[in-house]
Amino acid sequence: MKIYIGADHAGYELKETLKKFLSGLGYEIEDKGAFKYEPEDDYPDFIFLVARAVAADPESWGIIIGGSGHGEAMCANRVRGARAAVYYGGLLEIVGLSRKHNNANILALGARFIDDELAKKAVKLWLETGFEGGRHERRIAKIDNNG
Repeated sequence: MKIYIGADHAGYELKETLKKFLSGLGYEIEDKGAFKYEPEDDYPDFIFLVARAVAADPESWGIIIGGSGHGEAMCANRVRGARAAVYYGGLLEIVGLSRKHNNANILALGARFIDDELAKKAVKLWLETGFEGGRHERRIAKIDNNG
């Protein structure tokens, strides 16, 4: 399975850590940037690339990382077919629910609020959790069709 990954300066170090972690689990990773730490970069430059790639490849996943994950998710969710959920700590159950009920295909992480180990746990859980379908399919269709 292919995972597209992208981050701005705030998420750069966590992105590099997660790339190694995910490769070790056997996932194919495509990095959409940033490719170096640049304190003045702008997350939309990288996040739109991930969101567009995931939307074009329905069998893929995306992981996007910034300071809080919120701006990154807002950016990704502007791309039709992208469904980004945010995790910046707290109960891991929310990560699973984003897959079970919302069929999230992109996970936005807040690097300023979680450490590497919690990020790894969240990503692994997210990737291993399936979509329940059923009544949730109708809701996802409404999202994808704008109402």
